[in-house]
Amino acid sequence: MSLQARIDHLLSDAAKRGDIPGVAAMVTTSERTLYEGAFGVRSLARSEPMTIDTVVGIASMTKAITSSAALQLVERGLLDLDAPASAVVPALGNVGVLTGFDAEGQPLMRAPRRAITLRHLLTHSAGFSYELWNADIKRYKDLKKIPGIETRTNESINIPLIADPGERWEYGVNTDWAGKMVEAASGKPLGTYFQDHLLGPLGMSSTAYRPSEAMRSQMASMHQRTEDGSLAPITGMGPPPPPDVDQGGGGLLSTARDYLKFTRMILNHGAGNGERVLRPETVALMGMNHLGDSRVTMLKTVSPTRSNDAEFFPGTPKTWSLAFQINMRRAPTGRAAGSMSWAGLTNCYYWIDPTSDLAGVLMTQILPFADIKAMPLFEAFETAVYDAQT
Repeated sequence: MSLQARIDHLLSDAAKRGDIPGVAAMVTTSERTLYEGAFGVRSLARSEPMTIDTVVGIASMTKAITSSAALQLVERGLLDLDAPASAVVPALGNVGVLTGFDAEGQPLMRAPRRAITLRHLLTHSAGFSYELWNADIKRYKDLKKIPGIETRTNESINIPLIADPGERWEYGVNTDWAGKMVEAASGKPLGTYFQDHLLGPLGMSSTAYRPSEAMRSQMASMHQRTEDGSLAPITGMGPPPPPDVDQGGGGLLSTARDYLKFTRMILNHGAGNGERVLRPETVALMGMNHLGDSRVTMLKTVSPTRSNDAEFFPGTPKTWSLAFQINMRRAPTGRAAGSMSWAGLTNCYYWIDPTSDLAGVLMTQILPFADIKAMPLFEAFETAVYDAQT
């Protein structure tokens, strides 16, 4: 059976069973597209079919684009990976470490033992976390009435650290602060910088924080997995109003076709669409361990309607580069050791495997993250890609 037929069968069956409302998936090498397919519908409340060009919220898949932007500015000498980040964004010099709560329930704070750097932010080792996966940060935000990260406001990232910079991997608002550094160093809003230096050059014309009219007409709806395992559209969750910030950690809208262009650029050592956006040596750094002996750990949920407990390939050691998770051993799907990957809260996923010259993207619109149907479908999709290569 051909790769096209094998994956078509896998994805179409998932849509027919109702495992997912709709799905779009693509696979590429550094030179050509090997697979593209889309099945199901954009919304269970409507009948428009899912297509490769359906626009979805990609959530934390935004992070790798922000990291790429920051590294462009490192190349130009406008940012430094290891200098105090507060020299660029002064607010980062005022962040304390949350050590607990006193008898009255008020937060206990101390100064961090070292300054936050851009390297810390890009490797998720600055000490920031998310309220979705850290009960103390959720408690702090509730106490201080700080809006949730989904509000895409400046206030939503004004939180303390839960560990000293450089101490361990802790997934959180690190890349949002890296985005602030890009804006300060470039003098441009993040979305404008992306358009000028990444999205435009790479031909990613359907990727933006705020949808154009053409993008809006192609939007998929978000869905919630209910307690009985069924899916329901989330009402009132259409295109968001323009936020007061462009979040470095999330918020972009995109398509499978567009995001595949980004993954292909990484396979091509920083070049795509006839343009060079990163130096080869920078892309090489993006595929290396920058966490030392620290490891990526399971994300234990404290917000089960938004995320399940989440970990890729439990038992496989994983680290973090300046942009991506790196699996340190061959993954059960066939992905080679040293490959790059991550995902978005909306159950969008990707991987980039330079050793095998393969990259893939799978996009749905489902909450909670690490969905019981969508995440296994991504792994089955990836496995089918590698099985077809043998």
